[in-house]
Amino acid sequence: MNPDLSQLRDIHLPPPVSWWPPAPGWWALAALLLLALGLGLWLRRRRRRNRWRRLALAELAQLRSADDGQLLRGLSVLLRRVAISRFPQAEVAALTGEAWLEFLDQTLGDDGSAFRSGAGRALIVGPYAAAAAVDAAALLALCERWLSKAPGGAR
Repeated sequence: MNPDLSQLRDIHLPPPVSWWPPAPGWWALAALLLLALGLGLWLRRRRRRNRWRRLALAELAQLRSADDGQLLRGLSVLLRRVAISRFPQAEVAALTGEAWLEFLDQTLGDDGSAFRSGAGRALIVGPYAAAAAVDAAALLALCERWLSKAPGGAR
C-alpha cells in the first residue's frame, strides 16, 4: 500500500516570538538596574557633599604630630576655614575671642561650653603665645567632634 504523498501539506511554523511585551524577568532586571543607578547617584552625591569634611579630618590627622604651637595655629586656621566655608561669611569672618568660642559651642550643639570653658579655650590665646600649655589630646578630640558634627552638604 502506497500512500498518496500529494495530499500532504507542508510544515507550518508558528509565528516568531514578539519582543514586546518583555517577559517578567526583563521587567525585574530593568527595575533592579534603575534602583542600582539611583543608589549609585545618591551615594556619589552624598560623598561629594561631604568631601570637605573628609579633607578637614585628614588635615586634622596631620596636625596630630605637630608641636603645641603649630598645633594651636593649625587648629585655629582649620576651624576658621571650615566655619567660613560652611556658614555665612559675613557672620563668621569677624568673630574673635569669646564670640568665636561661643559660635563654636553653639554649632557643636552639645548644650555645653567645651570651647568656652574646656580645652577649646586654648584657641584664643594659644596661637599668639610664645609657649602655651595645652591638653593636645582633649583639644584634638574636641575639634574632631566639631568637624564631625558641623552642618554638612553643599552650600
